[in-house]
Amino acid sequence: MIVVVMAGGSGTRFWPRSRESEPKQFLPLLGPESMLARTVARVAPLASPERVLVVTGAPFVDRTRRELPDLPPENVIGEPVGRNTAPCVALAAARAAARYGNEEVMAMLPADHHIEGEERFRELLSAGADFCRGEGETLLTLGVRPDRPETGYGYLEMGEEIRGGGVPVRRVNRFIEKPDRKRAEEYVRSGRHLWNSGMFLWRVDAITNAILRHMPELEEPMRLFRGAAEKDLSSVLESVYEDLPDLSIDYGVMEKAERVAAIAADFRWNDVGSWSALGDLIDADAEGNAAVGGHLGIDSRRCVVYSSGRLIATVGVDDLIVVETDGAVLVCPRDRAQDVRLVVERLRREGRRDLL
Repeated sequence: MIVVVMAGGSGTRFWPRSRESEPKQFLPLLGPESMLARTVARVAPLASPERVLVVTGAPFVDRTRRELPDLPPENVIGEPVGRNTAPCVALAAARAAARYGNEEVMAMLPADHHIEGEERFRELLSAGADFCRGEGETLLTLGVRPDRPETGYGYLEMGEEIRGGGVPVRRVNRFIEKPDRKRAEEYVRSGRHLWNSGMFLWRVDAITNAILRHMPELEEPMRLFRGAAEKDLSSVLESVYEDLPDLSIDYGVMEKAERVAAIAADFRWNDVGSWSALGDLIDADAEGNAAVGGHLGIDSRRCVVYSSGRLIATVGVDDLIVVETDGAVLVCPRDRAQDVRLVVERLRREGRRDLL
């Protein structure tokens, strides 16, 4: 198995802790390791360092190599500009084909997910890889059984079972964008829907053929990516990457592909997409307050508090997010956690580079 870790995100919903110079995947939000380092350690029993590729932003190539010293330096690939996950997958597939061959199975994993039950995670990845080896053109995703009506995730509508046994595989009938609360409740009740985790497995030739079929504009870039020598790859990327479509692999390929299947993951998973989501993963006090760093709560309930050094005291407040860092403080209702990115957008428009 080849493992490709997608580490190009900017983490705008984790401002002010996440900055352009220190995006979320490099932060030790849930332990001593960065989220990127934990992601690579999680798959170490399945793939040697020589078979792990990391795609990140060009400014973070050196940082990533320091974070992951066991990986060969050429296995860290820098995107000159962010272009969402479809170009990232196309780049990874082209390089994997050149290095390892078209028939290898490739796992695509985001760098910033939290997974509890890592042994089970590896069992499902191994089972999924076995399925892909035998199925040829089928594209496989890991869906997560929903335990609540979450409106921040996309969903998969599941169809017929196409392989039974210890790890069943079912056809994906359709991908569903983030729903409103009412529809999310219906999906949880139905038992036919999974959260779309953004984790994928496929043979290199399967995803290559699917990209060429549904995003033919990537054919020539993929040919260049595959043929480039290691020493020339950066200049090739610089010459073409900015003109690539800014599309997710879900929208560009998976929603259109004829043969898509899913395994229902039964480990605890969180994409740690916001401060509120982080609060769900931290041990809370008796009042439901989840804190990293110093917090003194008086008549405060269900708050998420992050302190980089100073004591944060809350009095008589409920469901707040309070984040203190050197240079900036964030305060917002917990149910507006997804909107923290709007702060970053506003600062960018106003030219406040010192706070980005």
